[in-house]
Amino acid sequence: MSWGFLRDLLSGVNEYSTGTGRMWAAVVFVFRLLVYVAAAENIWRYEHDEFECNIKQPGCENVCFDHFFPVSHIRLWALQLIMVSTPSILVVFHVAYRENREKHHNQKLYRNPREIDGGLLCTYLISLILKTGFEIIFLVLFYKLYNGFKIPRLVKCDIRPCPSTVDCYISKPTEKMIFLCFLVATSCLCIILNLSELSYLVFKYSVKCYLKRDTKKQQ
Repeated sequence: MSWGFLRDLLSGVNEYSTGTGRMWAAVVFVFRLLVYVAAAENIWRYEHDEFECNIKQPGCENVCFDHFFPVSHIRLWALQLIMVSTPSILVVFHVAYRENREKHHNQKLYRNPREIDGGLLCTYLISLILKTGFEIIFLVLFYKLYNGFKIPRLVKCDIRPCPSTVDCYISKPTEKMIFLCFLVATSCLCIILNLSELSYLVFKYSVKCYLKRDTKKQQ
């Protein structure tokens, strides 16, 4: 899968972001996207083929694998990366709308079309809320689907057509567990960064509005 579009999106959003927003983009690109492409994708590539049960009953391994891994970790991570990054497109589109509007009217309508204020501030805040919401949803989804953030070495399966309780072994559980913990930790870090940036922007523009209103009263 080509991730060039996501890299270009994160690079483009950096032009309109605050310092915390640029830090979030760096974490997503370096600690999530690159780790996913360079290492994690290869570790889970043959997870189904390397899943072994101690019985060769036809269909038993397949139903056991599907029971314990209803959705592949790696595909769910890919979907998570896409979902938490795409709300930034809202900001890119809003800036493009401002710039096109100025070209259409052939006059300067904004002090700086890329400055985060007015309607662009609302769009930026909505994108932060969406990114944080997606991160939390996927963390909960991971936890519910796999009964916690862990990779067991051995799972016991008694689902038909298995004739009895069968022991099934997961390949490279320690290696997978390390990457699972790392990716969950970076997801939590991204939530913290998003909430920090959200709080900063709300506080900054609340103070700005208060000072502006106070100045009007004095006049």
